[in-house]
Amino acid sequence: MEPSTNVLDLNLLRRSCSSCALNELCLPAGIGGDDLTRLDGTVKDKRTLERGGVLYRDGDPFKALYVVRSGSLKTFVQNEAGDTQILGFHLPGEIIGFDALASNRHASQAEALERSSICELPYAQLQQVTSEVPALHRQLMRVISREVVEEHRHLVMMGRQQAQEQLAIFLKSLADRYERLQRDGAALTLTMSRYDIANYLGLVVETVSRLFSRMEEMGVLEVNRKAVRILRPDLLADLCRNGHPTGSRRNDAG
Repeated sequence: MEPSTNVLDLNLLRRSCSSCALNELCLPAGIGGDDLTRLDGTVKDKRTLERGGVLYRDGDPFKALYVVRSGSLKTFVQNEAGDTQILGFHLPGEIIGFDALASNRHASQAEALERSSICELPYAQLQQVTSEVPALHRQLMRVISREVVEEHRHLVMMGRQQAQEQLAIFLKSLADRYERLQRDGAALTLTMSRYDIANYLGLVVETVSRLFSRMEEMGVLEVNRKAVRILRPDLLADLCRNGHPTGSRRNDAG
């Protein structure tokens, strides 16, 4: 059998899951040997999407799940009038495509926010491997559970009355996900636009821009275009709970 390390994607990255920097995020602890070989065999290809590139569209038949290897994507739905609702933003190590499990057709569209590399896992082969590797099946269930938790968190954010609180929860959640990736959770790069953030939170873009400026004035953040540094995680946590830092002099509504 041809060694998997000879199969290269557009970025000349090695195909083998054992050599991937996301190994610990995607795979259960202790998986190795024959189990890794089986998993490598399910990875159909690694593709590169340029910014704005579409991974799948609403209505496309369900064929595979996808691991974000590098870059980031957004998922969204669009009605007949062209109105868009963003459902989520997806970072390296996260798996997308679960929206098609129920009906065997995707119920959303996935689009790259920047140049991104994707691993494709054909679902039929993945099912066979997970049946042979129980630890991998449990890991997949954990990932699905994490997706459900993220959807619940999104609903909680949308239900908050104070816009400041919504934005704070969004930034705190993003910081937590950065830390899970072993990246600096205090130094965020917002690959999504302010419009995308506003759409995701159910706000208008002017409100989001104003709230970023307000959080800078509070000393919570330092904002330089897409680069956001969290200066006071404690104050950000306060904002997540009640829309303003404890002890701050706030008289205006969020």
